[in-house]
Amino acid sequence: MLTRTAPQFLFDFGSPNAYLSHLAIPAIEQRIGVKFEYVPILLGGIFKATNNKSPAETLAGVKNKREFQAVETERFIKRFHVQPYVFNPFFPVNTLNLMRAAIAAQVEGVFERYVDAAFHHMWREPKKMDDPEVAATALASSGLDAQKLFARAQEPEVKAKLIKNTEEAVARGAFGSPTFFVGNEMFFGKEQLREVEEMVSGK
Repeated sequence: MLTRTAPQFLFDFGSPNAYLSHLAIPAIEQRIGVKFEYVPILLGGIFKATNNKSPAETLAGVKNKREFQAVETERFIKRFHVQPYVFNPFFPVNTLNLMRAAIAAQVEGVFERYVDAAFHHMWREPKKMDDPEVAATALASSGLDAQKLFARAQEPEVKAKLIKNTEEAVARGAFGSPTFFVGNEMFFGKEQLREVEEMVSGK
């Protein structure tokens, strides 16, 4: 039996498409029998390094493109049987502290719970998650020790790990989120999850 390569999911909580991917991943994991490896990156850092901009900026004023993206999202939601996201009225939200706290959550052994909670409070019951008090209250309501995570998020090695993840992502070809890797093969965008699944399952 060949060992299947665990696909990697490079994500930032600021991306609604990363949230939709996160909702779709559990069913894919069931089908392929492999867990995805979640890699926290800082989207702002990737944009800066690659001279990229968010879709909110790049789609502004482009006739039909935003409409097509809405159609594509509808298709994705139907195909993967996931709930649509609720637009965050505070968008764009600065995710630096949330992403650092994701690294801290890895250290603390509460990573999966933290990722679920942070995505939930960004895109299911949206809040101003770059307000430290709002974020702490939201995460605490999800049963996490928010104060501890945010304190650890300020540690130099935690900050350095997020920078390293982000720099490595760019070095491997990433320019946005969600990005997926299967070995050295890169896939960008939630629609590519089908390709990721096919590649891992050897179809």
